[in-house]
Amino acid sequence: MVGKKGIIRPFFGLVVCVVMVLAVSVQRDKKVLGHDLGGRKPPQRSAAPADTLRTEKDGTVVVNTAVLARDITGYAGTVPLEIYIKDGTVMKVAALKNQETPEFFEEASVLLERWNGKPLEEAASLEVDAVSGATFTSKAIVGNMRRGLQYARKHAVEKSPGEKVDLSPRFFGGLLVVLMAAILPLFFKNKRYYLVQQVLDVGVLGFWCGSFLSWSSIVGYMSNGMNVVALAVPVVMLVTAFVYPLFGKKSHYCTYVCPFGALQQLAGKCVKRRVVLTPRIVKRLNAFRQILWVALMLCLWSGAWFEWMDYEPFSAFLFQSASWVVMAIAVVFVLLSAVVARPYCRFVCPTGSLFKFSQKGF
Repeated sequence: MVGKKGIIRPFFGLVVCVVMVLAVSVQRDKKVLGHDLGGRKPPQRSAAPADTLRTEKDGTVVVNTAVLARDITGYAGTVPLEIYIKDGTVMKVAALKNQETPEFFEEASVLLERWNGKPLEEAASLEVDAVSGATFTSKAIVGNMRRGLQYARKHAVEKSPGEKVDLSPRFFGGLLVVLMAAILPLFFKNKRYYLVQQVLDVGVLGFWCGSFLSWSSIVGYMSNGMNVVALAVPVVMLVTAFVYPLFGKKSHYCTYVCPFGALQQLAGKCVKRRVVLTPRIVKRLNAFRQILWVALMLCLWSGAWFEWMDYEPFSAFLFQSASWVVMAIAVVFVLLSAVVARPYCRFVCPTGSLFKFSQKGF
């Protein structure tokens, strides 16, 4: 049981963290939970603004999905498209400016040609699979196309059941594993189980589902809001990271859920002889983590360097689209963790620093 005094401090830390992330969303995206802060009124469902649909001189109809699909997000934000339709046929699909990591979007952008040359009716019913390694961006592209083509056919712009819930084995596998990590350690303490959970975190949540928390994803959720059904796995992760500490379960996400943390733990089991850091070195490394985090926060709040969020090593699990820099950072820390216990988690991780501040502050 946790008394009132035990809850007040982490609750205050959580509120401060929410405000911090909110400030980054406003600074970078100028919106919060999908609401534009530019003063524009949200469009009515029955009438999209004029720039949603335009007709060019040669008769080509262009559908802009920026408003139609404003609630459909990829890895870091919305993925608006322009769909060019002439004589009832999709001629081309062009991507508009978005906040996705360039490597992820380049990987997923091969989907843009799937609808070319298709009659409108056929294009609207076309089933397109997500690109492995860029799942969130792929689904955002597919969702934008569905909305845009539905609008072009003059149908009601409503979410299809397939957009609300991902019924793939990947979704259910990830949901099962994250629920195991969130619930079982509360009641079941066993080294063998812990090892199995680590393997599942790495294999299922990491490499198969590409699900993890990072500064980029957290800011994206704050800016664009979350479909709690479609994003059930990240929702559970957020609960373990920010809500569990209110009830005394500190670092639950980092210990039992985070796939990169689990990968470091597994790497450490491969070498019997470990380097034991002296208290003095640990103290200095902890000071380095705090200084680094403050510097990175100043970069975010000032707008000087948002891009550092793309270099956290978590996205290395999406190895088919991750940049070589991210892959190199991930490999270095995994190798280092074979001789030093969880070096990235303990002495670097900006996302982990956010969690620590939420729990107790520095």
